[in-house]
Amino acid sequence: MEKIRADLLQKLKREMERADITFAENVPMSRYTSFKAGGNAAVLAEVRDTDRLRALLALTSQEGVPHILLGNGSNTLFKDSGYEGVVIKLSQDFAKVSVDPDGCTAAAGTAVLLSSLTRTLLEESITGFEFASGIPGSLGGALFMNAGAYGGEMKQVVKSVRAIAPDGGAERVFSAEEMDFGYRHSVLAENGYIAVEAVLSLEKGDKEKIAAKMKDLTARRNSKQPVNYPSAGSTFKRPEGYFAGKLIEDAGLKGVSVGGAQVSVLHSGFIINKGNASASDILDLITLVQNRVYDQSGVMLSPEVRIIG
Repeated sequence: MEKIRADLLQKLKREMERADITFAENVPMSRYTSFKAGGNAAVLAEVRDTDRLRALLALTSQEGVPHILLGNGSNTLFKDSGYEGVVIKLSQDFAKVSVDPDGCTAAAGTAVLLSSLTRTLLEESITGFEFASGIPGSLGGALFMNAGAYGGEMKQVVKSVRAIAPDGGAERVFSAEEMDFGYRHSVLAENGYIAVEAVLSLEKGDKEKIAAKMKDLTARRNSKQPVNYPSAGSTFKRPEGYFAGKLIEDAGLKGVSVGGAQVSVLHSGFIINKGNASASDILDLITLVQNRVYDQSGVMLSPEVRIIG
């Protein structure tokens, strides 16, 4: 992978320092992704407000430097070769939550973790977001891929999304319809806009019932998913008319390993890092699973994991 020119890297650093943007160089992405694998990013920048985000996006766009947004890293794998660009993480202002318990709405920054947001809503006795309580990601990542679990998805609760253009210029508000939510899809995956805040429309509920539902969903998740090992959740999208996990198990792949990566024996839809797996181990196992399942059933599985590099 072609490296960022030294002179351009120095210019980036000067401009980020001038804009008071916190950054680090040559950062292992294994520290920032739930797979605990992958190479280094040339630059990891943390921005704490909209002004700094827009400044950084304008800079990277003007200079032609690749940049991506990283939430909690729970659905992302960086290749071992790394990423020769700027990985952007949102913090501070982007983690704020404002709840209107009477109107049953919540305005939340996209850096907030779903687990934290569900607890905040629980305290206000607001229901409708319990499905997200066990999803180990940020609100931004959930919007990007229309995350869902146990019969709920972001599409059902999002009222609007405020986002910044990839060049740091235009700021616009997308309605729920304009978000074009689909299965593991939103318009953000196509237009490159970076979501900074979402307004959720929910309902008033009973605090004890909300807590009980969250507890039940957590217990179900912990009993059926390999939560004790690094992974990126479900590795493959659900093929129409099938379940990925069953196709994988029927192909005799439960427990199959490549290096430190393994098809979970608890849930075949998960590839886990059993011990010091490289990104290449994980990617090779993904390919093995795809090929074996296709040979067995004629179904080609598509990765749900976002692969960078």
